[in-house]
This record gives sequence, C-alpha cells and structure tokens, in this order.
Amino acid sequence: MSERQRANHGRQHGSRVWMVTGASSGFGRAITEAAVAAGDVVVATARRPQALGDLVAARPDHVEAVALDVTDAAAVDAVVADVEARYGRIDVLVNNAGHGQVGAAEETTDAELRSLFDVHVFGPAALVRAVLPGMRARRAGAIVQMSSFGGQVAYPGFSAYCATKFALEGYSEALAAEVGPLGIAVVVVEPGAFRTAFAGSGLVQSARVTEDYDATVGPTRDMITGIGGSQPGDPARAAAAILRALDADHPPLRLPLGDDAVDGILGHLDSVRAEVHAWEPVSRATGFAPEPAGAAGEAATP
Repeated sequence: MSERQRANHGRQHGSRVWMVTGASSGFGRAITEAAVAAGDVVVATARRPQALGDLVAARPDHVEAVALDVTDAAAVDAVVADVEARYGRIDVLVNNAGHGQVGAAEETTDAELRSLFDVHVFGPAALVRAVLPGMRARRAGAIVQMSSFGGQVAYPGFSAYCATKFALEGYSEALAAEVGPLGIAVVVVEPGAFRTAFAGSGLVQSARVTEDYDATVGPTRDMITGIGGSQPGDPARAAAAILRALDADHPPLRLPLGDDAVDGILGHLDSVRAEVHAWEPVSRATGFAPEPAGAAGEAATP
C-alpha cells in the first residue's frame, strides 16, 4: 500500500464510511455534512438521533442516524459491530461527543469530574478499541479525536475540562505512534472558540461557587456564559479543514483551529520552553554525584 493510500485513511470503492459521535449539533453535525458532501457515508450517532432527521431525510443513502451514549461500553461495542457488519468497515472514527464544564477545581465535585472523564476519555478509548481490529486488518483507517486548544493550555475555571483534554491528547499521541506503522492515522483537533453549543446548552457549571475564586474563575465563567453566538469560529470551515488534513499525504498529529487556538498554543509553548531553560541547571543537577577519580579502586584496596 502506498503512502498516499495509507494517508487517505481507507478510501475504498469511491467513498468512505465514517462513524461520528455527538453528531446532532456543532462540530459533529458539520463534519457529517462535509463528509456527505464529499460523497462519503456517515453513521451519525447521538443520544437523541431524531435531531438528525433532516439530514437523514435529505440524504438517506449517505446518512444514518444511530442512538449511542458513548459512556455505555456495551452499547459502543454493539454499535461498532453492527456498523461493520452492515457496511463492511469503518474508515474514519470521529470521537466528538462531549460538553463543557466551568468551575474552580475546589468547586468541582468528584461526580462531575468522573462524568467528564467518562465522556471525553473513557468513551473515546472504548470506541478506539472497538474499531482498531478492523482497521488493523485492512491496514488503513483514521481516528479523529476532537480535543480543544484547552488540551494544551489550561485556564482558571477549566481545570476539569482541560484535565480530560490533556488526557485525551496524551492517549492519542501514544496511540498514533502505535498504529501509524499499521497505516492508521490519528488526528487530534484543537479548536478555539467556535459557534457550537459548548457555551450554551452543552455547558455544565459547578453548582457550588466560592467567593475566593471570583477574581480568577469569575472572568472565565462570565466569558464562557456570555460568548454564545459571537464566537469567531465557523464549524463548517473547521469540518473542511479536518477533511483536508485527513486527505493529506502526511496528516498532522495535532490540528489547531482558529486564531485563538494557534496564538494560545504557540504562546504556551514559548512559555514552557522559557521556564524549562530558566530552571535547567536545577533540573539537570538531580542525578547521583559522580565518584571522584580512583575512588572505586581505592575502596577495593586492602
């Protein structure tokens, strides 16, 4: 198989078969529409698949809506097995299902944190495990992990959300090194502020608010609850960028989307590099001290 064929993540018979989670709105819906426009077939999953009724009605031969809660591991396995049995393969998996969370670390309950990890980390991991046997057998495929530029840069109020995206990115970077030699691409998408439900119906706020965090978390809470409808990012253009990346000879491991994402990540990387260099002498001086010359021989002399 050529590099070009591998990079095109299993395009066969003139079209690809996609499985997109969280497809009822936002990025999931935009990706579904872009893939269909490219002539591909999309199994669009959502907890409420009826929200996809208009897409199915418009292109019944290219879109199928399927109910799926990604936190239900048994359902994940069953849906993937059913799709592969009926379509013969899954060429592209898009792990997109998720939601926002805002609140200080102290304000975020254990249940809230675990719930977010279930959706953003354990759900995607279960889907990856389910699709990889088929992709390995074909030596082709692609896995798109919808992260955030919050997967590299953390802000007050987003400790729980960023923790899940940092985890997803670490998981995906190792995954890419494991499956790349098998012809499977992994692309981690890192959007900035786009006009999705993230800041609206998709946002969870920690129920407990502590005044001591008003100066740090308060501005973040005000920003994220007031930005809905004015975000600069266009989900349709994001979807087009994702398709372009997947069709590249060498798809990127990370794909930041939006000026805010690019600027934020580059600024963060500069800050990390500067801090590492500033503390480099201390960091490097943590090994065992070398033994004085001849010390080992002198110790052995009777």
